[in-house]
Amino acid sequence: MEIILLQKVANLGQIGDRVKVKAGYARNYLVPTGRATMATPANIARFEAQRAELEAKANEELAAAQARALKFQDFKLTLKAKAGTEGKLFGSIGTSDIAEAAVQAGQPVSRSEVRMPNGPIRTVGEHQVQLHLHTDVDVTLDVTIVPEE
Repeated sequence: MEIILLQKVANLGQIGDRVKVKAGYARNYLVPTGRATMATPANIARFEAQRAELEAKANEELAAAQARALKFQDFKLTLKAKAGTEGKLFGSIGTSDIAEAAVQAGQPVSRSEVRMPNGPIRTVGEHQVQLHLHTDVDVTLDVTIVPEE
């Protein structure tokens, strides 16, 4: 199925690219979320009329994400958790815990923006977590886990 991308989609293409994808991916994800539209002659003409407007909106979103990324440059997050004597946590620290702690520290982050490539944190110490703020903007956040007294 051929579609026109209305937003940049990771590993697929840029705004305005005409790409072929599987029908289910287009029907169930790209079209309902507003990332793409079917490549019919009417939709192609409508897209060309709106192209400048969509590109300007995408540039604004990218600039906003880059501005948010600058706020995270010197930001370090510290969380307290119950831990045993050897430094292993009772439970784990996940994406929602990090997002809540960041919001309480004054940096609004949603749970879906937190990426933990090594899985949940299960030990005391310093760890690095990725924040995916935009398709083109990723930030590394330093998280320190300290045991509760």
